[in-house]
Amino acid sequence: MNVSDERTVSLRAATEVAPDAVPLGKGEQVDVVVLGSGIAGLSVAYELAVAGQKVAVLDRGRIGSGMTARTTAHLSSVCDDYFSELIKLRGEDLARIFYQSQSAAIDRIQSIQETESIACDFRRLDGFLFPASGRQESDTERELDAALKIGIDVEKTRGVPFAGFSDAQALRYANQATFHPLKYLRGLAAGIRARGGVLYADTIVEKVEETDGGVRVTTVSGLTVSAKSAVVATNSPINDRVALHTKQAPYRTYAMSLEIARDIIPDALYWDTEDPYHYVRRQPGEGRTDFLIVGGEDHKTGQADDAGDRFAALAAWTKRLVPDVGVETRRWSGQVMETVDYAGFIGRNPGDRRVFVATGDSGQGITHGVVAGLLISDLILKGESPWRELYEPSRKTAGAIGDYLSENATAIKSFAEYIAPGEIDSVDKLQPGEGAIVREGLTKIAAFRDDDGTLYKCSAACTHIGCHVHWNSLERCWDCPCHRSHFAIDGTALNGPAVSPLASLG
Repeated sequence: MNVSDERTVSLRAATEVAPDAVPLGKGEQVDVVVLGSGIAGLSVAYELAVAGQKVAVLDRGRIGSGMTARTTAHLSSVCDDYFSELIKLRGEDLARIFYQSQSAAIDRIQSIQETESIACDFRRLDGFLFPASGRQESDTERELDAALKIGIDVEKTRGVPFAGFSDAQALRYANQATFHPLKYLRGLAAGIRARGGVLYADTIVEKVEETDGGVRVTTVSGLTVSAKSAVVATNSPINDRVALHTKQAPYRTYAMSLEIARDIIPDALYWDTEDPYHYVRRQPGEGRTDFLIVGGEDHKTGQADDAGDRFAALAAWTKRLVPDVGVETRRWSGQVMETVDYAGFIGRNPGDRRVFVATGDSGQGITHGVVAGLLISDLILKGESPWRELYEPSRKTAGAIGDYLSENATAIKSFAEYIAPGEIDSVDKLQPGEGAIVREGLTKIAAFRDDDGTLYKCSAACTHIGCHVHWNSLERCWDCPCHRSHFAIDGTALNGPAVSPLASLG
């Protein structure tokens, strides 16, 4: 989803990546066409442009205005879902490759920002995992054992700088990092253009297909881009209806920024062991005031519409641990794609030869995006990558069958909602600013009444595979709980995999 399509605004949203980018105006012939201009798309495009490839990047909105703009920008090589769990599912060798590849992604960001002279607040930091309130320290012991098995630079320590945790057992992971993601993307975009690459904004892609000699990408306006290879880096793939979508699920996460005096909290990354967990870091401000960025309170997309309660819980947790924190300055939400086995799907799209995909950020979208740049460019240029097996999009993970069945139950439940009653029995009951599902005869309607009283009525069926959408009152949009599509109040598709709008019902 584009930043401009969400009502909440992240701390960094004002930074524009390539404000002069225009829509595709004529057919193009390039070496590689990249769909999506977030961290994954621009990382892939940059690596290929550096290698001398002619690259075109297409985005349905403004360049760099998708979910990368809403990240809290923890650059971590630590598995978001725990290395102990990753080892159980994939084994020690692949868990080690996960750590090595994610570490390489942080190294690559550091290298690029130095090479391109990108002022993006990049800095190396320690990362700390500490036990949640009331939890045993066995969680950190388990993760220490798992980390040592695969050679991670970690040590046991005592205390983190939060109220009540001065003597808590914690793990310190060295060589983590953070930065300003949009300033970095702005530098990547400039680097791509300097090497002959082109960026097209506000260009909606309808079809990606392989041809005898390459690929053809077609936009909704009928223009085509022909290339030797295509890379779909749209967070949730727009070119696939089944193979990848059944192995990952969308979750909405919440974040807020608060003012904090510079000497209150040491500059580091912090995560607790709650489920869902909380994550904290500082962002440099001006003078003696910085910002504390806090995130958490995740839930599966479409299964809750209680953002106010989520933010209240996040604020209460923060003030309990950091009593001296200042006023809130921003609050926003974003989405992550959780895979069934904790690693992204990065590589050749299942069933294709020349179409590649990057999806499944699993809560680590920035480093996964940079991994995509390195891995996919290797596959295109060399035909192989040492990380291919770990991130192989067509993989099947036997130990993840429980999660696979659980995540796909969402689609079954969603289709069953079509026979349920509406949330209200008449659109006449909608107040200004309210959205709800209404049944009119055999039809389920996604209805919204604007602040000026204008009524919008659309089909409640997502145009991807027909799942039942849900109202998101925080962002004032319709969320699909199955595969992460979003629709505006008038039904316009804001985010893939859906391309077409919800059917208008007058």
